[in-house]
Amino acid sequence: MDAAGWDERYRGTELVWAAAPNRFVEGELAGLPAGRAVDLAAGEGRNAVWLAERGWDVDAVDFSAVALAKAEDLAAERGVRPRTTCADLTAWDAPEAAYDLALIAYLQLPWPQVAQVLKLAATAAHSGGTLLLVGHDTSNREHGFGGPQDPRVLYTAGQVAAEWQPYARILRAETVTRPVDGPEGPRTAIDSLVRAERL
Repeated sequence: MDAAGWDERYRGTELVWAAAPNRFVEGELAGLPAGRAVDLAAGEGRNAVWLAERGWDVDAVDFSAVALAKAEDLAAERGVRPRTTCADLTAWDAPEAAYDLALIAYLQLPWPQVAQVLKLAATAAHSGGTLLLVGHDTSNREHGFGGPQDPRVLYTAGQVAAEWQPYARILRAETVTRPVDGPEGPRTAIDSLVRAERL
């Protein structure tokens, strides 16, 4: 889906996603000291706002202007001010070695574009900085629930880790599950989770 498609999906008063941070983002990052962070594919800002509430200086980048407007509204409600940038991540010129944290949550693009953004995230983090990705895993299509069904936009933790290995020490690369509400009751989604420390 392109930016116009996402703008249409995000249009409306209600949040498409929850206002609370992603469970894995919260679990992995709650113990980190606050610094400067970039949230790549920030969407409606739930993770960026959560980081800002914890004292982080956050740049939230997404190609949907509608989503970022909702992120700004959510931030204002919470009394924080992450900076928002409307940009296509495959063309965005990120500052190098500028961040203590580079976060990617549920960026589902064809793999060559995801690999490009993974490199962008790695070079945006300084030495010792944290890289974190959470996304819909390839196995979710057949064995999990929800998420995109196009196999071209799904990937594995191993693929992500391989892209980051030249730049970072891989701390965690695995498949994780999370409960979701389906029309027939609780179901399980399968995600990829990769955390790394920039060399």
